Amino acid sequence: MTLTFCACNQDRIPAEDTVNTHSALINEYFDNFNQHDWKSMAAMYSDTAAFKDPSLGQGLVYQTHEQIIHKYTALQQGIPDVNDTIINMYPSGDDYMIVEFISRGTLPDSTTFTLPICSIFKIENGKITNDFTYYNNSGEK
Repeated sequence: MTLTFCACNQDRIPAEDTVNTHSALINEYFDNFNQHDWKSMAAMYSDTAAFKDPSLGQGLVYQTHEQIIHKYTALQQGIPDVNDTIINMYPSGDDYMIVEFISRGTLPDSTTFTLPICSIFKIENGKITNDFTYYNNSGEK
């Protein structure tokens, strides 16, 4: 008797055009972030998107476009030169893009920071519906 196991599931590998579309969307997202164009960045989300983000508290938080604009406007007021650099993008299935990036900026006390971050974006119908962001903001600069 022969048993064969296959750990790969071809249905989980996204089509190349999906990967390209999602990659373009994520690149546009980070371009908007780095230009501090919060209105354009917020428009890339569904009307009410789900977030997991330490800056918003614990658990799942839903944000409207207006709340997203407010959050990032406040971030820019505290860190006027904040910018992100994408390290890598990893497609996962047809709906997800995992993005590893570095956030940098100057804090109000003139110290600079470099913060590695990982975000998991769920993309449906060309809009970001989930933004689950993970980082360790333990005070290291």
